Amino acid sequence: LVARDSPMTISIELDHDLYPDVSGRVSHETIYTGVYAHGTAGLAKGLHTRLHRHRRCRKHRRAPGVEPVTRGPLGECTPIGLRPAEAETRTRIGDFEGDLICGSFNRSAIVTMFDRCSRKVWLASLPEGHGAEPTLAALLELFERIEERFHRTLTWDRGSEMAHHDLLAEETGLDIYFAEPHSPWQRGTNENGNGLLRRYLPKGTNLGVYTETDLRAIETRLNTMPRRSLGWQTAQHVYDHHPLR
Repeated sequence: LVARDSPMTISIELDHDLYPDVSGRVSHETIYTGVYAHGTAGLAKGLHTRLHRHRRCRKHRRAPGVEPVTRGPLGECTPIGLRPAEAETRTRIGDFEGDLICGSFNRSAIVTMFDRCSRKVWLASLPEGHGAEPTLAALLELFERIEERFHRTLTWDRGSEMAHHDLLAEETGLDIYFAEPHSPWQRGTNENGNGLLRRYLPKGTNLGVYTETDLRAIETRLNTMPRRSLGWQTAQHVYDHHPLR
């Protein structure tokens, strides 16, 4: 091991009598067990640094065909692939996409949410941090500003701030869906909208300085701005006059 031979190489060389002064055999798994015992199973400490990967602990492998079990903070959640077609095709008001935008050093954040059909935006501050409980409280207050008949779907990424999504669904009547990991294009409305918001909420700044009055003013600016994607109508106009309201 000190010479950087792998446990497999050592085991095979012993089996082929390449060490005439050594009797006995040992499997590579037994050697790995001794290495990762870190001095408690007969081998010296620190020998893991002589292995190819230098790992301090053994990386466990799953059997072929067995899917990994993930126990993230979201628990059981509904994937975006099960979101109804009406949300995908933007044919109705009330299918939302949400996210957090963070300030400098991730010390501050703001909730952003867009209606997929109209692109209308709602913002919520997070003065008590952006963990699961403050995010839940902010979203509950935000949905109080939206007519209950439009509480249809909400799509989010898999951030830990949505650990209480089950409580949010229970309180608002929403069906909540989650995009695949590292797939921002699945929430394109929110991603594009956040790019516009960064004109008013720049990266690398403290977002905690913005008051609710400031956020309402930013909402109004974006919601009354003519948008190419809406045929140069405003988000507020589409939201207020959609035929399938």
